[in-house]
Amino acid sequence: MFVSLDTPDGSLPVVTGPRWPGVRYFCTTRAGGVGVAPHDTLNLGLRAGDQPDAVAENRRRLQAALPRPPLWLRQVHGDRVVDADGPLEDEPAADAAVTMTPGRPLAIMAADCLPVLIVDADGRALGAAHAGWRGLAAGVLENTVAALRRKCADGAAWHAWIGPGIGPAMFEVGQDVLDAFAGDGPQAQALFHARPGQAGKWLADLPGLAALRLRRAGVAVVHRSGLCTVSDPGRFFSYRRDGQTGRMALLAWLHAA
Repeated sequence: MFVSLDTPDGSLPVVTGPRWPGVRYFCTTRAGGVGVAPHDTLNLGLRAGDQPDAVAENRRRLQAALPRPPLWLRQVHGDRVVDADGPLEDEPAADAAVTMTPGRPLAIMAADCLPVLIVDADGRALGAAHAGWRGLAAGVLENTVAALRRKCADGAAWHAWIGPGIGPAMFEVGQDVLDAFAGDGPQAQALFHARPGQAGKWLADLPGLAALRLRRAGVAVVHRSGLCTVSDPGRFFSYRRDGQTGRMALLAWLHAA
């Protein structure tokens, strides 16, 4: 659902999902910042071709809604998960992070790939992951769940939220993507639909593939935002649609009751 956060700089439009005990989270939209086209306006990505001063100002505005500066990752479409509670280099090369520290925000940037939040039902641990098709096929979500279980071995249950990303009506893929999920069996293959008259092309349900992998990893409840970044240019950046564009971010942290 769309909501607005009140900050000293005005309203910050964001997307959020179900309320869970001990957890705060939201995904930014493209509104509320200072950037100009094609990064208009709340681009949070340092490597998206935007002016550094504009990105710095946008991150400053975002910070007003957070308890402390978030852990930004240098996302590489891989499967590495870092522990945000331990010593880390600045902007580690990884595509997911986990934490059990209240007030420690995790950040995941996206502009078609899926931002995914995974939480302990009791609000003691959370993980955030960047899941494009490469990272998804490589096991980034399974690795995030495994890292959370190592940190919170007595977790009662795990819930997940799949944020805005490229929708199943817009994600045209080739044989390489189909092959990457061949080992996931018939349930995964049913999420690919051949395009009539276009040999070697399919429409893939990326949120559906993510939900399937989360459930197989033992996540009891999976919620999807149902929002497509490509088909909503007024609200979301989309790399598939625009090429040069900005980045939204999922922000999530634990908080004391």
